[in-house]
Amino acid sequence: MGLVRTASLILFAALLAGATTLAQDVRTDYDKKVNFEQFHSYSWGKVQTSNPLWESRIKDAVDKELSEKGWQKVESGGDVVLMAVGGTKNQQEYQTFYDGLGGGWRWGGFGETTTTVQNYRVGTLVVDMYQANSKQLIWRGTSTNALSNNTEHNEKDLDKAVDKMFKKFPPNK
Repeated sequence: MGLVRTASLILFAALLAGATTLAQDVRTDYDKKVNFEQFHSYSWGKVQTSNPLWESRIKDAVDKELSEKGWQKVESGGDVVLMAVGGTKNQQEYQTFYDGLGGGWRWGGFGETTTTVQNYRVGTLVVDMYQANSKQLIWRGTSTNALSNNTEHNEKDLDKAVDKMFKKFPPNK
């Protein structure tokens, strides 16, 4: 394989690797029988993360969104209790690149193929709301996203994820 062809393949692989990493995935679900208009305050229960620095970042992001929705944070005795869990894991993605199709299906051959393994960290955040008096789960938001090595970038992604979680909150307003 020629030098130009090899360089082109490496450049293409690098561009594709950057484009195919996990995109931010945010989902919410809630108890359809619950009238969220009855709730106006919340208290924090436990926030659990592998890095304690992220506990306050998660709380701050959620506090901002709920404050904008007219909810009031109280130290204890809120209508709703919030719990959050944040975690990370390493994930692999296999990428195969085909350098031409050789002779094609009819003539047999795919040309050369190169498979690379991309390792990256994935962060997941789960925010749960429990009705304080019944301790029943009434709402859940989850976010999964590829993490950067840059903390500030990850903080911005956290803010975006929490914003998406609470975009249509309360659900039955």
